[in-house]
Amino acid sequence: MKKFIGIRIASALTGIGLGLASVLGVSPALAEYPDKPVTLVIPYKAGGSTETMARVFSVALGNALGQKVIVKTKPGGGGAIGATEVSNAAPDGYTLLFAASSSLLWPPLTQDVEYDIDSFAYVGKITDYQQAIVAKADAPFDTLEELIEHARTHPLNYADQSALSRMFIDFIGTEEGVDWTGIPTKGGGEMVPFLLGGKIDFAWSGGIHNRYGDKMKVLASMNSGRLLASKDVPSISETYNVSMPSQAVIAVPAGTPADVIAKLEAAMETASKDSDFVDLVTNKLQFPVAFLGSDALTKDIATTVDGLNLVLEKTK
Repeated sequence: MKKFIGIRIASALTGIGLGLASVLGVSPALAEYPDKPVTLVIPYKAGGSTETMARVFSVALGNALGQKVIVKTKPGGGGAIGATEVSNAAPDGYTLLFAASSSLLWPPLTQDVEYDIDSFAYVGKITDYQQAIVAKADAPFDTLEELIEHARTHPLNYADQSALSRMFIDFIGTEEGVDWTGIPTKGGGEMVPFLLGGKIDFAWSGGIHNRYGDKMKVLASMNSGRLLASKDVPSISETYNVSMPSQAVIAVPAGTPADVIAKLEAAMETASKDSDFVDLVTNKLQFPVAFLGSDALTKDIATTVDGLNLVLEKTK
């Protein structure tokens, strides 16, 4: 009986303490983030460069956070299905999205999806996809300018891999007053034999050209900056002041607390220096390790969106 009374008294005192804390504006101590495993959603099929990067990065990120990071693939809709799931998740830092920025920006501008550009907060960038306009090594043009001049007197075909890449290639044609014909191809796996076999004259590449350095040449970077393996080749941003979304990012649902984003950002920066991750990105994928924090990335994304809107307007 005495034990029971003691428990009741302790419970009452605890309630009084919590009530006083509330009156005085002092919050009871909360568990420090993260106090449970974090889920990292990959909106693509297993085996691609993004999913491969994410699995290696998740280990380093978990070590930096002090919690396990669980990778979950959610493919479909060009990344839109996984992005939708994360946009609807609780904004508490326990559900992250690892994706190409194009999956967060392109669908809201051109499709009927359940999220928009403001549905996410950007934690950081770890690399840039090495997007380029490429041609066969023995093509009769070595630069984008020479390609354009060649197109003025020769009918040219290109690999039409996606609505986004097609829009940018057609934008260049519109700006320069030249026409070329898109030949539908299923990703880089089909583009490569089409290009090397002479069925097309040039193509957009998301980075697969890095595996064919002696058989392909880069005519232009489609990123906002020059490419890691082609630093002497200009970016289209230098000529047209636009670029394709190239950032590989981690994003969280809008409304995630700033202190949680800050902790994730710091962990991302630490993880980006992990030796296994650096080896994968630089030596195997031949991508740059290019960490960018939340504020800088948010500004970079805004510039990218401005470019997308301009290209959409010019190619309607």
